[in-house]
Amino acid sequence: MHFIFLLSEKLFRAGRKTLAVSILLFVAVSATVAFLLEPDTFGSWFNALYWVLTTMATVGYGDYFAVTIAGKAFTIFLYIFGIGLLSLVIGKIIDSFALIKRLRGEGQLGYKGEGHIVIINWSKKAHTAVEELLAHSPETSIVLIDESGKHPLERLPRVHFVSGDPSEEDVLARANIQRAKSAIIFADARIDEASLVDGKSLLIASSIERMASHVHTTVEVMQEKHIRNFAHVQVNEFVVSHDAISRLAVRSALQEGNSDVFRQLLSRQYGDELYEVPVNRAWRTYGDAFFGLLEQGATLLADRGDLGINRKLNEAIPGEAKLFVVCDEATYRRIIG
Repeated sequence: MHFIFLLSEKLFRAGRKTLAVSILLFVAVSATVAFLLEPDTFGSWFNALYWVLTTMATVGYGDYFAVTIAGKAFTIFLYIFGIGLLSLVIGKIIDSFALIKRLRGEGQLGYKGEGHIVIINWSKKAHTAVEELLAHSPETSIVLIDESGKHPLERLPRVHFVSGDPSEEDVLARANIQRAKSAIIFADARIDEASLVDGKSLLIASSIERMASHVHTTVEVMQEKHIRNFAHVQVNEFVVSHDAISRLAVRSALQEGNSDVFRQLLSRQYGDELYEVPVNRAWRTYGDAFFGLLEQGATLLADRGDLGINRKLNEAIPGEAKLFVVCDEATYRRIIG
């Protein structure tokens, strides 16, 4: 009996590979012994293997059973050791699932997918960004990076969490930044000094640039004057945090209803939205594009940051143009066809 306890303890402490090999050997040897003890009962080694597996699983269909004293004694042995071994395996599997869930909640698991969006520094604004992304595209995969040790949105299966300093290469590597579609760096709400906040964002942007310069990067800056400090880093977009809110409030005060227009353009959840559309080869001028899109129910708004193309309708559309329209989702999908 002491030997059984020692063997069970060793198996319980064994690694997954060792345990898997032990089970395979046990099943193969047991099938061989059963066939040698009662070859007439089983007829083939495969039937003996089938009987061992059904016995260990406590299914016992009754189509095969031992008839000799030796065979029945071996059956008793299989009941004691085989069922116990299978129970040990099931326990290991349950422990593995529990471990994976714990590591996922603590942000210790790396992300293996690609084409995902990386959101850095958790805050209410980051929470809103996640909701906006999933509302627009529920199949989008999102990776959160934050220095906290707990997954803030564990209930959402499409949201993966990586814990650690986002300026460190190993943390960005666990988020698989090299295969990400884009990255959004939010200002760290735990830092009070605006210069220190933007300094940390600059450090993170530099790390992303060094590891994955092709990733489209958007950075929230606390003060607009700090944007020039990012000159040596390839940042695609800047969002000025406090200045943007103040200017929107002033516009709303000067022109009633102004904020409703901005809210529709900024959010995928309200009214018409802002979309980028491909340039049709049949369009030679901005006028062709403007009226062609208008017939389909969309309003041509800008070419990149140029909002004055309605005054350039006779000008040719340049090869590097990026056209943005305002329309609903159904119209957008019809345009991109």
